[in-house]
Amino acid sequence: MKKKMGPVIAGLFLIIVIILILVISKKIEKYIPSEEMADLGEYYGVTSDEDVAVVWNQELSDIIVKKFDGQIYLTLDQLKDRLNDRFYYDRNEQLLIYTTAETNIKAYAGKSEYYIGNEATAVPYEIVKTVDGEIYVALDYIQKYTDLAYELVEKPNRLILWTDFDTGEPVSIKKETQLRVKGGIKSPILKELAKDEELILLEQMDDWSRLMTMDGIIGYAKNKHITFDDASLVPKEETLTHSYEGETFTHNLLEEPVNLLWHQVVYPEANSRIASVLASSKGVNVVAPTWFYLNDNEGNIADKASSNYVSICHGQGVKVWGLVSNLENKEADTSYVLSHTTTRENLVHQILTKALQYNLDGVNLDFESIDSAVGDDYIQFVRELSLKCRANNLILSVDNYVPTEYTAFYDRTEQANYADYIVIMAYDEHYSGSGEGSVASIDYVKNGVKNTIAQSVPAEQIILGVPFYTRLWKEVPKEDESDTVESASADYVGYELSSEALGMAETRRRVEANGATMNWLEDMCQYYAQYEHDGATYKVWMEDAKSIEKKLEVMTDNKLAGAAFWKAGLETADVWDVIVAAMQKLQ
Repeated sequence: MKKKMGPVIAGLFLIIVIILILVISKKIEKYIPSEEMADLGEYYGVTSDEDVAVVWNQELSDIIVKKFDGQIYLTLDQLKDRLNDRFYYDRNEQLLIYTTAETNIKAYAGKSEYYIGNEATAVPYEIVKTVDGEIYVALDYIQKYTDLAYELVEKPNRLILWTDFDTGEPVSIKKETQLRVKGGIKSPILKELAKDEELILLEQMDDWSRLMTMDGIIGYAKNKHITFDDASLVPKEETLTHSYEGETFTHNLLEEPVNLLWHQVVYPEANSRIASVLASSKGVNVVAPTWFYLNDNEGNIADKASSNYVSICHGQGVKVWGLVSNLENKEADTSYVLSHTTTRENLVHQILTKALQYNLDGVNLDFESIDSAVGDDYIQFVRELSLKCRANNLILSVDNYVPTEYTAFYDRTEQANYADYIVIMAYDEHYSGSGEGSVASIDYVKNGVKNTIAQSVPAEQIILGVPFYTRLWKEVPKEDESDTVESASADYVGYELSSEALGMAETRRRVEANGATMNWLEDMCQYYAQYEHDGATYKVWMEDAKSIEKKLEVMTDNKLAGAAFWKAGLETADVWDVIVAAMQKLQ
């Protein structure tokens, strides 16, 4: 029996020994560092010799740039979205333009020179390349006008790019170790680190730290192998080469609050009324007559101006800012003119020529209903017009809607860099074709100012646009539709809605003629009236001296540059005392 049990016991013992060996091996293996090397090409996402990964401000970015003929190139979108959106590219004329505070710099696609005026400067690379329909711009050229530093490392290609020059704490390696993909000895190795090698500390944790090597590899190493607080090391930012200092913008501002009156001149004959317009107002120091508008697709403008008009204004100490619009001639394609440099520059030239011809003091730009697709073209137009105005001592003011998500492409921040004044048209809250309501409730005005300032537009450059008009809304009941499918819907409206714009005096006359009561709405800071006439219901949120006073409190509370009023002739005389008092508070 014992002889039979011997082999069984021996077998069991062998099995136990094998299990113990496996368990011990597993335990030992847990503490043995991995020697697996990570694939750096995969790590960087580089798949061809032209691909270049970007380590941007100590983080591996999600973009790949290109290397052509030894030069680094970014796509136009990468350039504008990530680095500097002041670069403007005209796809129609294949022209890259950068506008400084003083001048335009131009570079044509496929060329190795750029132009300041007529003077060409050669560079040893193509500034703009077109590859497979994509527009690329050389990083060396971008660096001329952008505060950045960079280093290119090969095998695999990666660009170490700095736009934030606070590079953090330098550290060194105590003894040879590894930089790993993650914080753990089983993680693949990105790089073998030599003793005394310098790195940049990104994040220090309990046992491991996140580091970046000087050649742009980001990973983890054990803290026990790192020397922190190494006084012998020079911070990386001290060795980076970058010399661009940015633009310094100056503005031509009046020394007194702006009290601007828009004067609508439909026909040239209306210019003869300027003396009576000024006599009917008080304290006005700027008049903006609606004299010029885009008249064709070549960038030419129509002209209703009068030298005598300007002489009368100047004789009374009133400046004239000629208004330039894009609304009158529906055949003129604003998008086309703005998106072609030749026509856009002609438009700028036409505006400047007229301003000098009539001895104007400034230009009031009123381009509205612009397609968002030409937002960049519009901003470039503002830049180029501002350069010409400044060079000729002309003030440039630009009319803007109150900020909304769908008008963000008007880029008020960039406008304010170049234009002297930003005018907020704080009206048309409700308009012909919209639902009924106030033209300019107080919250609409307040939010317009607050949101414009929030877009980095300085208060001293903001002119508050205020309406002298209101809308009388008319509701005409529809014929009996109680049995129709339409009438059963939740949003069914049982009347036809229309409106007309009225001045202050006519609005009050209509309200009083119909025996309506005017009720002050504290939340709107306006009088509201409603009445019935000939089977229709009429509603109006009124503008008068009291409502204007409340709007001008927004101007004074925010210490704005002044106010502009649309339009001459729609106000009542008592409004001007309110305006003068408000302007005195800004002194």
